Amino acid sequence: MTRFKDGARSDVLVIGGGIIGLGLAWRTAQRGLSVTVVDPAPGGGAARVAAGMLAPVTELQYGEEPLLHLGIASNTRYADFCQELTAATGLDTGYRATGTLAVALDADDKAELSELHAFHQRLGLDSRWLTGREARKLEPMLAPGVRGGLHVADDHQVDGRRLSTALLRACELAGVTLHRAEAVELLVEGDRAHGVRLSTGERVTGGQLVLAAGPRSHQLPGLPDGVLPAIRPVKGQILRLRIPPAYGPFLSRNVRAVVRGGHLYLVPRADGELVIGATVEEQGYDTTVTAGGVYELLRDAHELVPGITELPLVESSAGLRPGSPDNAPLLGPTALPGLVAATGHYRNGVLLAPVTADLIAEYLATGTVPALAAPFSPSRFARSPR
Repeated sequence: MTRFKDGARSDVLVIGGGIIGLGLAWRTAQRGLSVTVVDPAPGGGAARVAAGMLAPVTELQYGEEPLLHLGIASNTRYADFCQELTAATGLDTGYRATGTLAVALDADDKAELSELHAFHQRLGLDSRWLTGREARKLEPMLAPGVRGGLHVADDHQVDGRRLSTALLRACELAGVTLHRAEAVELLVEGDRAHGVRLSTGERVTGGQLVLAAGPRSHQLPGLPDGVLPAIRPVKGQILRLRIPPAYGPFLSRNVRAVVRGGHLYLVPRADGELVIGATVEEQGYDTTVTAGGVYELLRDAHELVPGITELPLVESSAGLRPGSPDNAPLLGPTALPGLVAATGHYRNGVLLAPVTADLIAEYLATGTVPALAAPFSPSRFARSPR
């Protein structure tokens, strides 16, 4: 096997070049630290499949109040985050302040949505209850049988593919070193994370390492047992349709609903793309697009917006969400000195990219865990590493 010289040592070595890894690499480089990112295909990952809903309020579930605060903090940063990215790179991120409309299709759904609205009110969140008629007035393409709706003006959207491309370019412009290779082993010296060995044979080292490898974060060979919990992959299939210009306005905002017990959302882009998602499948590391998944999404979307079946279907794809044991992210230092976690974001990876970047960059620069990150410490799962 060909041998390579060891790469130069960086202040920070980021393992994983999805939007989480690239975002924190960019923010960390802005702090004046030297940063290296290791990933065979930086700018890839789940964000290139995701619909890009920024919906901390309409996606809220009971018992997730700490995650809600983190999501709202990230959502409030998004407009400035994307504006800064565009100013630095000249690239559009597809950020749109559209708002989100959650609707109910039957009496049971209406009761559930009404309970969610009451929960929002108890938490002081800004959501407005609508009758079925009012919901259809906002979105005339909705099915006539819609029973009610919940409008959240501050739940918006971004294009994950455009965002990934812009972050990759921003990292390059900020002087981040990119190693387009796979990290095949974590190097530990003196009970401290030291670097990684690459698939090329090269060793890359850093003063601090950040593990941001999505659903494979815990599988890095050489990672001591007990440092990270298992990060399970949760498959999501998603469809992309095209709204022909002749159709005129189709949907003006994100629309979501519970159909047959499954969550469905439709995200209209400014360029005429309409994203429909997403299935939730515990199928391991399988990313096969299945006929059943496509059928279920189209069937449920047709029930919500009957005109959907007249649109051209241009793409079907599947990605893997990184789910932690409690479906909340792992942010901050791990039980292994020198190793920081930024993974386990589950369904909120795109939403939480700006706040994750800020919090991890602050820790790397100062050594202090920000208060907003404290509830998501990896130590909540940690066992003594062996």
